[in-house]
Amino acid sequence: MKSKTQNIVFWTVVGLSMLVLLNLWNMPTREVVEEEILFSEFMAKLDQDAIEKVTIQGSRLRGMLKDRTQIRTYMADYPDLVQALREKHVQIEVKPSGESSWYMAMLMTWGPFVLFLGLWVFMMRRMQNGNAALSLVKNRARMVTDERKKVMFSDVAGIDEVKADVQETVEFLKDPRKFQKLGGRIPKGVLVVGPPGTGKTLLAKAIAGEAGVPFFSISGSDFVEMFVGVGASRVRTLFEDAKKHAPCIVFIDEIDAVGRSRGMGLGGGNDEREQTLNQLLVEMDGFDTTEGVILVAATNRPDVLDPALLRPGRFDRQVTVNHPDLRGRSEILKVHTKNVPIAADVELETIARGTPGFSGADLENLVNEAALWAARQNKSQIGAADFDMAKDKILMGTERKSMMLTDEEKRVTAYHEAGHALVAVLLPNTDPVHKVSIIPRGRALGVTLQLPTNDHHNYSREFLYNRLAILMGGRVAEELVFKQVTTGAGNDLAQATDLARKMVCEWGMSEKLGPLVFGQKEESMFLGRDYSSKRNVSDQMSSEIDLEIKRIVTENYARAKHLLQEQMTGLTALADALLEKEVLDAREIEEILVRSSQRRSAESAVI
Repeated sequence: MKSKTQNIVFWTVVGLSMLVLLNLWNMPTREVVEEEILFSEFMAKLDQDAIEKVTIQGSRLRGMLKDRTQIRTYMADYPDLVQALREKHVQIEVKPSGESSWYMAMLMTWGPFVLFLGLWVFMMRRMQNGNAALSLVKNRARMVTDERKKVMFSDVAGIDEVKADVQETVEFLKDPRKFQKLGGRIPKGVLVVGPPGTGKTLLAKAIAGEAGVPFFSISGSDFVEMFVGVGASRVRTLFEDAKKHAPCIVFIDEIDAVGRSRGMGLGGGNDEREQTLNQLLVEMDGFDTTEGVILVAATNRPDVLDPALLRPGRFDRQVTVNHPDLRGRSEILKVHTKNVPIAADVELETIARGTPGFSGADLENLVNEAALWAARQNKSQIGAADFDMAKDKILMGTERKSMMLTDEEKRVTAYHEAGHALVAVLLPNTDPVHKVSIIPRGRALGVTLQLPTNDHHNYSREFLYNRLAILMGGRVAEELVFKQVTTGAGNDLAQATDLARKMVCEWGMSEKLGPLVFGQKEESMFLGRDYSSKRNVSDQMSSEIDLEIKRIVTENYARAKHLLQEQMTGLTALADALLEKEVLDAREIEEILVRSSQRRSAESAVI
């Protein structure tokens, strides 16, 4: 701020000095007095031979008498004037017409001022641009030292094993001599790997909070600019600032933005991102472990990172943060509901059991959505129904009750969703049906939601086959009841085809083709995603793969058709209930199918 004030004062003085010099320049040295006379008087003086010199400029005449008196006048059209002047031996000077001389006068008067003003503005902008250029290399990391913003391990739930793994880092920052006296070397860098929303950034903050040291936070994209060399300068500035505040933690979020493998960029070896990465490697290699600066980075794409980043001496340790299990989800919900009024009917373990695959961020969003829904209902506490509504909104999308469907469309949707649900109930080794709805949600006209009782870590071939049959259940129900099919099964067919292709090409679940992998993926490190598939199969094998995928899908289509043909009474009962209530939960589905089975048994006994 002080430097900026000094610059303003300096350039103000420069501008005032220019104005003073300009005024001195334009100030006339001596004012010449000219006597205005009539043209007739001028001619009389000419006849008296009193004029020594005349200047003619258009219609204007300026003359000097022999007694040094200056005169001026305007003449009419007088063609014999020059001849009369020559006869009197008067010196004659002719200048261009001065009709527009006031333009020249204004230009001469204000031109230098405008020129100096423009030069001053240009210099000021150059100075500002210079400051902007200097600000490009400024360290953009945010340092968190406020006690109120500190995060502790008690705020991080569901990843107890990970917290135990990084506890050693905290102890080193608290008491580095404990490790150094035995010749031990603390890891220079900790790479936290995991899916989005699992708490990687929160874990890094908790390490700094537990150790009681400053925490520098910056994103990997903050290093990369369009100007070559800026990213490398920012890296140097970051580590210089970190060493000044040692012991401390430097956290780089989404490091894959700057740490991708070299040699894959469009700019070759001079690519700005690669220069930034090179500087980061140099700074990490030059770390002195006695300085107490530890680099923590987070990414969900460790496969694209440069190998030089992952070698010992840089990121020595990798910590994996996965989606929380059942117990972890319960602990995370306890953290997020700590300051939230919860009703007595809410069981966090039940909510955790019904949210498999949710990350910590998803669970936080669940609690927030439940709180917002309860507030809209003018409730003082969040009940179990509010959590169910929030969960359905997250999993199935927002209800679109304003969307008007015809009676025929509702009937088709009801049978379609009933077909999914009934096949899921009839087949063993499947996830239980949680809820069925024919209220449009998101882009779907209806939804059948299945939730597992336990977390899945892998899937059996039987489970995937049953999943294919469930996906086919909706289209089969439409075909059996309406004798035609609609476009509503388009997403189901896409999912089924993709699942069957993975079973054949990736997981080796085809008895005909055997335990082989076909079409290995070839990734582009620069783009950071699957870009193409490497063709490593012959045309004949490719044809056999297509036939095997078709066989698997059509086989499960036939299985679903056989099940629904045998249970048409249950299918109709479920569809009628959906048309009446629009939404059915697991308990209602079970009661409907039980009553349907009893009614069918009674009819069979009568027959």
